[in-house]
Amino acid sequence: MVRAIDLNGFGGPDVMVLAEVPEPKPGHGEVLIEVAAAGVNRADLLQRQGFYPPPPGASPLLGLECSGVIAGIGDGVRDWAVGDRVCALLSGGGYAERVVVAATQVLPVPDGLDLGAAAGLPEVAATVWSNLVMTAGLRANQLVLIHGGGSGIGTHAIQVAKALGARVAVTAGSAEKLARCAELGADVLINYKEDDFVAVVRAERSGAGGSGADVILDNMGAAYLGRNVDALAEHGRLVVIGMQGGVTAELNLGALLRKWGAVHATNVRARPATGAGGKAEIVAEVRGQLWPLIADGTVAPVIAAELPIEEAAEAHRLLDSGEVVGKVVLRVAEL
Repeated sequence: MVRAIDLNGFGGPDVMVLAEVPEPKPGHGEVLIEVAAAGVNRADLLQRQGFYPPPPGASPLLGLECSGVIAGIGDGVRDWAVGDRVCALLSGGGYAERVVVAATQVLPVPDGLDLGAAAGLPEVAATVWSNLVMTAGLRANQLVLIHGGGSGIGTHAIQVAKALGARVAVTAGSAEKLARCAELGADVLINYKEDDFVAVVRAERSGAGGSGADVILDNMGAAYLGRNVDALAEHGRLVVIGMQGGVTAELNLGALLRKWGAVHATNVRARPATGAGGKAEIVAEVRGQLWPLIADGTVAPVIAAELPIEEAAEAHRLLDSGEVVGKVVLRVAEL
């Protein structure tokens, strides 16, 4: 048996309880990770509330990313060995002392990076790279608008976009968050409580003959759909990765057609393990293209808080408060 955070029903943070669950066993193509730390994501908050069930076959436990040390190897695994320091993209199960994951979803921890910080990397790295680069095709000299610049996704996306040579606009709800975004490289700072992001983005590009953002990375969904389309440049790409502003909205197809625009809606968790666009492909891209930028410090994890696993409820409250900049991490063990 191993310790893990289990759910005593659905609801507020207090439904999470520390319990003992059977230790998972690695199958063919899988590795067993002794967990040092687990990243906390908004998807975990939704699952806790009963709104985001795990995909078929995934662990019912919370946790979409972790770091630790490989403790066991399943048949057919050739690229990893017991004792390797790793972090991993999970479909569930990270809030536990041990977790099983496909070997193709495992990444090495860059030298010098603490395991606590590494736990906050796989989910944001996979989300940002798959959406900004693989889906939206962000390139140098393009303008990208990142909503929620102070979030874990936002702080990572700013750095990746700057590394690609793009110009970065962000929205956030406070001067403090915007200041941190600027430190990470954001060029255009928009307080969504005071400013119209559509007008700001259009004005930003008007002098260069443009008409808006080439790429928009959106965590709001329905509430921002129409305004996001208005903020797109010609041939612009809107990528929706969250629904904090609701799931249903009316789309003006005429406005989209006039811009030759595209709207994508994606997530990482529900993707297949293998095949085109699957988790294995994304992780391979992240390792080959993004990991060197993390190894040399160009892109760094932004960790707002690290709490012991016994304080998982407080970690969820902290993330849900919207008061942190970057990731919240649960420390499971000192490895």
